[in-house]
Amino acid sequence: MPIPQNKPNNPCFSSGPCAKRPGWNINSIVNAEIGRSHRSKNAKAKLNEVILLTKELLEIPEDYLVGIVPGSDTGAMEMAMWNLLGQRGVDVLSWESFSKDWATDAKEQLKLENLRIFHADYGVLPDLSQVNSDNDVVFAYNGTTSGVRVPNCDWISDDRAGLTICDATSAVFANNLDWKKLDVTTFSWQKVMGSEGAHGMIILSPRAVERLETYEPNRALPKIFRLTNNGKLIKGIFSGSTINTPSMIAVEDALDSLNWIKSIGGNKAMIERSNNNLNIVKKWVENSDRISFLAEEQDTISNTSICLKIIDKTYNELDSDVQQTFIKDLLSILENEEVAYDIASYRDAPTGIRIWGGGTVEADDTRLLMEWIDYAFSEILLKYSKAA
Repeated sequence: MPIPQNKPNNPCFSSGPCAKRPGWNINSIVNAEIGRSHRSKNAKAKLNEVILLTKELLEIPEDYLVGIVPGSDTGAMEMAMWNLLGQRGVDVLSWESFSKDWATDAKEQLKLENLRIFHADYGVLPDLSQVNSDNDVVFAYNGTTSGVRVPNCDWISDDRAGLTICDATSAVFANNLDWKKLDVTTFSWQKVMGSEGAHGMIILSPRAVERLETYEPNRALPKIFRLTNNGKLIKGIFSGSTINTPSMIAVEDALDSLNWIKSIGGNKAMIERSNNNLNIVKKWVENSDRISFLAEEQDTISNTSICLKIIDKTYNELDSDVQQTFIKDLLSILENEEVAYDIASYRDAPTGIRIWGGGTVEADDTRLLMEWIDYAFSEILLKYSKAA
């Protein structure tokens, strides 16, 4: 197969940290409030602007609160779990690496009583109908390491007694989130926004705030996790007074991304861009006898963390260790040609390819990547057939 003539303008297809927005350069963050206290007027104003823009662009209800917290999405999720869980039964949905981590935390760290874990293998969702609306439920909207997402939130009861705690880190700005179904939602800047990491966002419904102010968990809460003081919500967290010192460079980068999202048409435009990338991959997969989606159901295929498995007959006749070497060789061609970086499947996931399709990725780059994967695959097959 001839080598493709053109390459993606941006070879960054990693699923986190993800590609910067088109046109980004270091001058995009020259106005960062560096060397200033994060408690200063200017710095707090920028932190609050991140909160306000996030709420505006994601069309979050007025009575919901949005805050910036430490530790990326992981910190935000664990903050929610440590503060809120234990009052009633808990259902955890687990179908990939990170949702499995939340199940492990619930069982082994929080040692919750009346805990139910519904687990499914990579490629499929658990049976969502098993969720008890009287219980709190913990789930990932999009399984970043499996490429499987919930198709919608219709399975969540409107008159639920429990809270829904949703890890949406690779789902925001790529899916229409039904906010009235979500009581606690978390994400981080380095995913679909393509910004720098280290900080997370936590979004609370009025029901979640009520739980925080009426329930005191029977466990120690480190300062970095505390959302209340003397039984009252620490409201400053939701207006720019962060728990600990944030990186003002990262804050400036988040603002740059949010303003870019606003300039292209907001959340609707970002969803469209992600869907365009997924549709390019779908069309390519439909015409391929080598590669398929890891997700088994069409309506659960992620439009951000697009996970692919190898179905080629020659590949599947290889030993598992040789298959891993095969994938490494294939990806080395793409990296050495500066076509695609960091697109191996997650370390705990089935061996394959994971391509980021979020809104900061240009559709033309995705289209060119498909051509290059075909080329690299042919080159590696030729290598292995000669070796045989």
